[in-house]
Amino acid sequence: MIQSGKRACLVIGAGDATGGAIARAFAREGLIACVSRRPRHAEALEALAASIRAEGRDAYALPVDARDESAMTALFDGIEREIAPLEVVVFNIGANVRFDVTETTAQVYRKVWEMAAFAGFLTGREAARRMIARGRGAILFTGATASLRGAAGFSAFAGGKHALRALAQSMARELGPKNIHVAHVIVDGAIDTEFIAGLVPDIAALRAEDAVLSPEAIAENYVFLWKQPRSAWTHELDLRPWKEKW
Repeated sequence: MIQSGKRACLVIGAGDATGGAIARAFAREGLIACVSRRPRHAEALEALAASIRAEGRDAYALPVDARDESAMTALFDGIEREIAPLEVVVFNIGANVRFDVTETTAQVYRKVWEMAAFAGFLTGREAARRMIARGRGAILFTGATASLRGAAGFSAFAGGKHALRALAQSMARELGPKNIHVAHVIVDGAIDTEFIAGLVPDIAALRAEDAVLSPEAIAENYVFLWKQPRSAWTHELDLRPWKEKW
């Protein structure tokens, strides 16, 4: 049943690291955390929601394939009907894969584009449809180094992330005058995750000197964007460790 006076935050791509940290950060601000990722991760998603509830906050695990238009429409309808109006929507799907361009199949390229760009479009569109009627809200997109420059071996990833950045720019120009804050966050550097820890032998040393991106620190910046006064909105925010090369 919808909770009177409450508002919700939806995180699409709520994994164990950055997405989870973002959901926790907004839950601590009093928003109901709605966390989502593909159905095959339903167990991990429920564990994330349970960890947020263990802190005394409200959280719901809502598995969905963000590339499925009808499923996404149903997700947004369900939250608005049964949980609370959406105050913040965060698109945080990564889709980072590496293939030499000659080894990149049409299937791989299409799937990466669907995850990084098309799913972002569906998320942004569904969020906008509901926020416009209320005249308020924030839609935040997670970008990457690939949003700005394509590295060797990352043609599919860079194409998807460039498309997502362009989407965010268009949406900001369209929705800003309607009191909806659209922002694009470029996460430029390695994030302190289990995956990175498995690749970097000296991860402990990097953590000790703040040379790797902390998911919690990233999340604080998403809350900062949400809280910005509309007389000085940021559209694009770069986040990188102080030792990261530009």
